[in-house]
Amino acid sequence: MKIMKFGGTSVGKPERMHQVKDLITRDNDKKIVVLSALSGTTNALVGIGEALEDANKDLAKQRIDVLHQHYLTFYKELLKTEAARNKAEKIIKEHFEFLNIILKISFNEAINRDILAQGELLSTKLFFTLLQELEINAVFLPALDFMSIDENHEPELKKISEKLKAILANYPQDRIFVTQGYICKNHRNEVDNLKRGGSDYSASLIGAAINSEVIEIWTDIDGMHNNDPRIVDKTRPIAQMSFDEAAELAYFGAKILHPASIWPAQQYNIPVKLLNTMEPDAPGTTITAKEQGSGVKALAAKDGITAIKIKSSRMLLAYGFLRKVFEVFEKYKTSIDMITTSEVAVSVTIDDLSHLAVIVKELEIYGTVEVDSNQTIVSIVGNMIAESKGTMAKIMNCLKDYPIRMVSYGGSRHNVSLLLEAKYKNEALKSLNEGLFEW
Repeated sequence: MKIMKFGGTSVGKPERMHQVKDLITRDNDKKIVVLSALSGTTNALVGIGEALEDANKDLAKQRIDVLHQHYLTFYKELLKTEAARNKAEKIIKEHFEFLNIILKISFNEAINRDILAQGELLSTKLFFTLLQELEINAVFLPALDFMSIDENHEPELKKISEKLKAILANYPQDRIFVTQGYICKNHRNEVDNLKRGGSDYSASLIGAAINSEVIEIWTDIDGMHNNDPRIVDKTRPIAQMSFDEAAELAYFGAKILHPASIWPAQQYNIPVKLLNTMEPDAPGTTITAKEQGSGVKALAAKDGITAIKIKSSRMLLAYGFLRKVFEVFEKYKTSIDMITTSEVAVSVTIDDLSHLAVIVKELEIYGTVEVDSNQTIVSIVGNMIAESKGTMAKIMNCLKDYPIRMVSYGGSRHNVSLLLEAKYKNEALKSLNEGLFEW
């Protein structure tokens, strides 16, 4: 069995949903189809939740009505028969009645998670209605029946596997299963989610749970590119990558793949393919355990970074200093991207600013703290690049005109990362593109 995940742009228009239908029926392989919400829906639902959190029910109502109208237009273009349209209208009515009921009750985080779940529930139900209209045999597979996370928000892979295999065993003759990405149940049996971009994560977890033959991630771009095509004119898709290379790129800014989605596939050695819904015959990118060649393979940039430097003469030769610093970040569950140290200072970067003020306050116990915001991490990724002769010299030469705040080199054989002000990002990516790749 294979996993086919389709992102928001792949199902965001009626004609694209028909393309997805064509893709999942062009062979007789058994498959689980994982769908994201229609493009724009999750942002709209986030906006509804934010308005409710601010106690602005009029604005929330306005946003609900705008989204409702979008779906009323969508289903009429998607479906042709009166029976299918009536079913879709009923589905949409049910979900928007739920959103309107929320306007009348007290808002809390659990309700917000319920709001965010509506996008995937709507997209899968409408797509399944399309399959039924076209008399394509399929099984609707609610993710909330098997996808779960524990109290630390970590997926319960063993439990997911047991539940999913038991459900699939009830349908030995069926070949197409449709389920939601992103949504799950938490340890309190409440509706929860795998955070933004979590549909990729869902697909990888489902693939690992059933030990699938392949996990296909279908988007609107033909594979992982060697640079950001939104910024740099000359880019090309990468035919093959290792899990480690792909994980580095995904974590440090490549938008095509959710960072967490590599781990489950890598653990069970399941190939991941990144494919283009609009160009289904393009080869895309295949990610496996195999490492090929050496040298620079791709670039990525991660925005919204804040650098924190802790300087203290007490650090000199003092064991335990770094442990105390890192315990502050651990206390507030704030992950660190980059680290550099000297005899009297340590610098780290973070992208979660929700606890910045209290983190800085506690770090001031150990020394002087400096905070630099509006930073970007630029990562250069490729097999063995940290050990490749001349690579670092080429990188620094490309960036000779830009002030570099931090450098992470040697922590990974597959990655060299640099921190610079966000205003230099675009030009830095272009300069690296010209200097590191042959065109």
